[in-house]
Amino acid sequence: MWGSNARETHPIFFHHLLKGIHRGMRVLAVDPRRTSSVQWADLWAGIDVGSDIALANAMGREIIAEGLERRDFIDRATTNFEEYRASVESCTLEWAEQETGVPARVIRQMAHEYAKADRAMICWTLGITEHHNAVDNVFALIDLALLTGHVGRYGCGLNPLRGQNNVQGGGDMGALPDRLPGFQHVENDEFRAKFERAWGVKVPPKRGWHLSGMFDAMERGEMRALYVIGENPMQSEADQTRTRHLLEGLEFIVAQDIFLTKTAEIADVVFPAAAAWCESEGTVTNSERRVQRVRKALALPGDARDDVTILFDLARRLGHDWGTPDSEKIWNEVRSLSPVHAGMSYARLEALGGLQWPCYDDTHPGELFLHSRLWENPVPGPKVSFMPVVHDPPVDKLDADFPLRLTTGRRLDDYNTGVQSRRYRSPLRRGETLDVSPEDATRLGVAEGEVVRVRSRRGAVDVPVRRDESLRPGLVFMTLHFQDDVATNLLTIDATDPKSGTAEFKATAVRVERLRN
Repeated sequence: MWGSNARETHPIFFHHLLKGIHRGMRVLAVDPRRTSSVQWADLWAGIDVGSDIALANAMGREIIAEGLERRDFIDRATTNFEEYRASVESCTLEWAEQETGVPARVIRQMAHEYAKADRAMICWTLGITEHHNAVDNVFALIDLALLTGHVGRYGCGLNPLRGQNNVQGGGDMGALPDRLPGFQHVENDEFRAKFERAWGVKVPPKRGWHLSGMFDAMERGEMRALYVIGENPMQSEADQTRTRHLLEGLEFIVAQDIFLTKTAEIADVVFPAAAAWCESEGTVTNSERRVQRVRKALALPGDARDDVTILFDLARRLGHDWGTPDSEKIWNEVRSLSPVHAGMSYARLEALGGLQWPCYDDTHPGELFLHSRLWENPVPGPKVSFMPVVHDPPVDKLDADFPLRLTTGRRLDDYNTGVQSRRYRSPLRRGETLDVSPEDATRLGVAEGEVVRVRSRRGAVDVPVRRDESLRPGLVFMTLHFQDDVATNLLTIDATDPKSGTAEFKATAVRVERLRN
C-alpha cells in the first residue's frame, strides 16, 4: 500500500484487505503518516513527502543487485531494461535513506519481500498522484512490477484505487482530454474516423486541455466559458485565490450538480441533476474494470432531471435532435464503437452480475486480469517498456520561513470538499484541525485546541491545533473537507504534473503562527 490510507479513504476495499490479512497476507505500507491503515501493516516505511521515486528506485536497484528480478519475464515481455538498470545504479540504500527518511534496512526488507513473494500487488492512491511529478511516481511503481513479474497474473498487479463511484467509468467513456470511449486516442486517424462516421461530425484531431490546462487557458484569455458537471473547482482546486479569480473572470458558467456548490453559486445557469447512483438508469465501472447495471430506485426530487435528459435537451436547443434519452440505446452505441465493451449487452450484465473489460464479443467472459497476454510466449502485441525516472523533490521548498511540510488527505466520515458529506451528521466528525506531532506542538508552544494561523507562500488560514501521534516531527496534516470554515486550498500550491495536470496537494511548505502569547 503506497500512499494509500485505504482504511479511511476506501473502507469497503479495506474490508476485503482485512480478510486477506486474517488469512496470513503480509502488508507493506509506504506513507508519511502512521495512519489507521499503517497500523495493520507488517512493515511501515515512514517516507518523507515527495520522495517516492527515490524509494522505488532504491528498491529496484536492490532487487537487481541481489539477483531477485524475474529474468524470464523481463526478457520475454519487456523492453528498455538495461536503461532502467543504469538509471537506478546510483540509487543505493544509503542514498535512499538520506533522501526518503526510511532506514536502509527497511528499504532492503521491502525490496526482498516484494520480489520474493509468489503473488504481490501494489495499491496506490492520491499519496502518489497529487504531486508535480505524479505520472513519474506511477512509472516508478510500474517498473517494480515489471522487474518482478508481479503483473498479469492472479493475485498480482498494479491497482490505483478509485476514490469515487464510477471514476473508472468516466475515464472509460472518454472523460479524458486525449481519449475517445474505450481509451481510443483522439489523435489516431483510424479511431477518430470511426467515431466521425457514427456521429456524422468531425472530431477535433488534437487532444484537449486537462483541468489544470483549462485554468491556464482562462489565464491567457483563451477560455471564456465553462460547463461544470458534478465538480466543485471553486473549492477543490489548489491555490484557491488564483482559482476564484479565474472562475469569476469567465464570461459564462453552467453548473450541473445535485447540490448548490460554491461553484454553482457563481454560475450563470444551474441545472439541478440526478443522484446517478439511485435516480438514474445506466452502468457503472468499478476499480476492477467491472461494468455493472445501475437501476433507478427513487423518483427525482423537485426540479431535478437526469444528467442525460439535460444533455439531450441542451443539444436540441443547439439544433441537434438526438431523439429520446434511452440508457440501453446509449450503451449499445458505446459497444458499437469501443471494442473492449463490445460483448457487454444489458442482458449479459444483468445475467452475470457485471463483466470486466476487455470483453470483445457476446461469448467472451471478460478478462479477469488485464495484462495476462504478457505471459504468453511469444507475447502478442507490443512489449511493455520500463520507464526510467529520477527523484524530483517537491516544488514548494522548506526553508527558515516555511519549515513545516503540510500534506493533505481525507478522513473516514467526510469526503473531498464536504459537498457530499457535510449535510449529514456523524459522531466521528470533529471539524477541521491542524494535526501536528507532539514534538512540534511542544516546540511551537501550542496547546490542544488552540487556534493558530497556518501560512504558506500563497495564503493563510486560522485553524485549531490537534496533537497527533501518527505524525513525525516536521510534518503537519489537514483535510479539504471544511472549506467553508477553513479554506485549506488557500495554502496549497498549483504546481502541476505536465502529463496529468494534477496539482501538488500533498506537499506544501508552511509555518505556524501563534495568535496569542
